[in-house]
Amino acid sequence: MKPFFHFDTDETRQSLLARARNVALWAIQQYELDWNCIRFIQLSDTITYKIETVTKESYLLRIHSERVNKEEILSELVFLNELGKINDLVVPEGIRSRSGSYIFECETDEGYRKPYVSLMKWVEGEHWSGEFTDNHVNSMGVMMGKLHEASASFEIPPDFVRPHWGSDSFRKEVSKLEHYYPRFLSDGSWKLYQEAIDKIIRQFDSMKRDNRNYGLIHADLHSGNVVFNNGIPNPIDFGRCGYGYYLYDMSASLLELYPRHRWLLIQGYESVVKLNKDYIRDLECFFIMFMIENYCHHSSDTREIPSLINEQKYALAYIKEYINDRPFLFEVIEPVDFESNLEEGPNI
Repeated sequence: MKPFFHFDTDETRQSLLARARNVALWAIQQYELDWNCIRFIQLSDTITYKIETVTKESYLLRIHSERVNKEEILSELVFLNELGKINDLVVPEGIRSRSGSYIFECETDEGYRKPYVSLMKWVEGEHWSGEFTDNHVNSMGVMMGKLHEASASFEIPPDFVRPHWGSDSFRKEVSKLEHYYPRFLSDGSWKLYQEAIDKIIRQFDSMKRDNRNYGLIHADLHSGNVVFNNGIPNPIDFGRCGYGYYLYDMSASLLELYPRHRWLLIQGYESVVKLNKDYIRDLECFFIMFMIENYCHHSSDTREIPSLINEQKYALAYIKEYINDRPFLFEVIEPVDFESNLEEGPNI
């Protein structure tokens, strides 16, 4: 049987989307919804659709890839439904089907594995366009603090299965980058990456884990996974949620911010949860770790290569500061030209 998410060319991608639409139309009949519109959102680790109803309520339909199993999907929904009970936290909660299940297999074209499908409440709001204001950044920190505070009080039920984000998962991601780095890095630049990777793993493995700094995290809290409703930020897309350091969660947001706004986000966070006095060293480690993981994820997609090349003058500047033990998180780091990167063009 071929995987449902089989696509490596434009032709197979279009074939996948055609299969997915048929699955979505079948799946939506399994819920008590008076729906009137289904809109494709995106193809990534899941295929997602927005479902609109005559009552003006909206939902998110997800077709899951084979990368996650039934237990992992169900555990994510259990976690979200518990978070939804917390005041001041708005998250996408799971919806049961007519049969009472949160997830189920769907029939699809012959020769392909049946994918799992789930449905969630739609979180109203808009992605922020343009530069963030001071208030936006501070409120994101507050939201993150409340999320981690709620996570720390979550009682793990039996058979709860979510991934662990740490040195082992990082090594796995880096093995992918070892194959694709020539597309956007010279050999000299790759040596700097390797030095940073080795330092991250050493530093990570020396960290002391406890209930105050480690637990269930979103694990992908960049701006694309935050929507604002009347100025209030709400987190969405918990598909990567799992066990990790809370500072690792924060690093995804800090990557996109100017140094001054990084301070404001942390101040918002600390209005809810206080950080250890020596948190900056670990946070800078996670900052570089998350940045490299982003490149691991995108390096296999040839469409992403031009932007990856353009970002390296900033990425390599941060990496050099990290390697040389120079604080950088709250400093303006000038982009650098370490060498003529990829003089002969990317090898794709």
